Amino acid sequence: MSTGTAPLAHERSTRHEKGLSKGSVGLLGSVVIGVSTIAPAYTLSGALGPTAAAVGTHLPAILLVGFVPMLLVAVGYRQLNRAMPDSGTTFTWVSKAFGPWVGWMGSWGLLAATILVLSNLAGIAVDFFYLALAQITGNDAIAELTRNVPVNVATCLAFVAAAAWISYRGMEATKVVQYVLVVFQLLVLLWFAAAAFGHVAGGTAFEGLVVRAEWFNPFGVETFSAFAAGVSLSVFIYWGWDVVLTLNEESKDSTTGPGRSAIATILVIVALYMAVSLAVLSYSGVGSAELGLGNEDIQENVFAALAGPVMGPFAILMSLAVLSSSAASLQSTMISPARTMLAMGHYGALPAKYARITSRFQSPGYATIAAAVIASVFYAVMRVVSENVLWDTITTLGMMVCFYYGVTALACVWYFRREAFRTSKAFLTKFLAPLLGGILLLVFFVQTSYDSMDPEYGSGSSIGGVGLVFILGVGMLLLGIVVMLVQYRRNPAFFRERFETTELPVLD
Repeated sequence: MSTGTAPLAHERSTRHEKGLSKGSVGLLGSVVIGVSTIAPAYTLSGALGPTAAAVGTHLPAILLVGFVPMLLVAVGYRQLNRAMPDSGTTFTWVSKAFGPWVGWMGSWGLLAATILVLSNLAGIAVDFFYLALAQITGNDAIAELTRNVPVNVATCLAFVAAAAWISYRGMEATKVVQYVLVVFQLLVLLWFAAAAFGHVAGGTAFEGLVVRAEWFNPFGVETFSAFAAGVSLSVFIYWGWDVVLTLNEESKDSTTGPGRSAIATILVIVALYMAVSLAVLSYSGVGSAELGLGNEDIQENVFAALAGPVMGPFAILMSLAVLSSSAASLQSTMISPARTMLAMGHYGALPAKYARITSRFQSPGYATIAAAVIASVFYAVMRVVSENVLWDTITTLGMMVCFYYGVTALACVWYFRREAFRTSKAFLTKFLAPLLGGILLLVFFVQTSYDSMDPEYGSGSSIGGVGLVFILGVGMLLLGIVVMLVQYRRNPAFFRERFETTELPVLD
């Protein structure tokens, strides 16, 4: 470990390079990967139902409210990336601002969120894989294979392995896959939205609601608990844009490009979400019967139920869109945990083997495989423990995202505290925006954590009278503390550094 004085400026730029492929991702490619990671087709299919169940017809309002802290936090991320372009993002930035202990836990929140979503993505991919096969062959029995636990888990492992193989081969292989799959799912989503509005206009929709101004009023939600639950879910809907920042060491313009890509990704997604959510809400309503969003039987997979009635014989395209969306995101999402673990291994926060770079593909090979294995094991266990694994992991994921986004945003405030008041622009971008975004997300995290102790929270699954969502969320954070203490015993040097005034240590 390097524990001496800070290196000279020209040395700093090389001491923290990790061997990743430089200049392999441009602005367009970065935005495509960001959209792919968010996976709009998969995300909306799995989250529209639970969010509507929490807030009813105020679904558009909650999506917009969830967008606000995302945008505020993205502004802070952009400033941190300009000052410290590093693939470790949350880990590196929070360690510099608050020290190694908080930085380690912030990165654990990111890793927990990505592991949760990797398992969830694989689960959605399995569902739509067998649904698509059933639609193609005309044999409805094939769609029921997803309910067979051994078959489901085996198929899930195959998807994860394929995604890990592509990620292992580096960014060039990643980009080729993503361009095709992202464009396809966006076109199908817009087709679905147009068809749903067509049914509403023609009087053939299930509910046929007219868009009302009150749908956009977040203060119409009955309780703050419901509001916090809805926002936590909507945060999950937007989550994933920060993957473009983990690519900063591989971007063509590492200091400013990733920040612009993050903002552009969020704006594209919020426009798409408004169109699709309004279409679904107008078509289905929030009732509990048949195709209503309040029907628990369709909430875990809204598009599986609505594609046929809305798109008719072209419903197969939606199945393929969600399948491709979840498969593409499964692959692109591995970018974030792999590069976070790479940075943690590089700086000594994890064993040095996590810092290994493949010489042929210039990718974090060991960390990629580790992320795939952990996600696979987690999914297999959760599929046995909870019949509603998708709903529970989505809700838990929202909690994890609120935690690590909130901590990272406040790290921006603290890191730039001495220069934030020099100009009005610095005040807005380095202090006010990240401060508000960070506080909002941490408030939602605390409220959702408290509410999730109720056994009826989420899908209603519980262990020992405590809600499964709470056990997953808080349990994963406690596990992070245990793992951190184990790592402290193995390599105490990392945790003894004074990151506020010195450069991050680098393994020699």
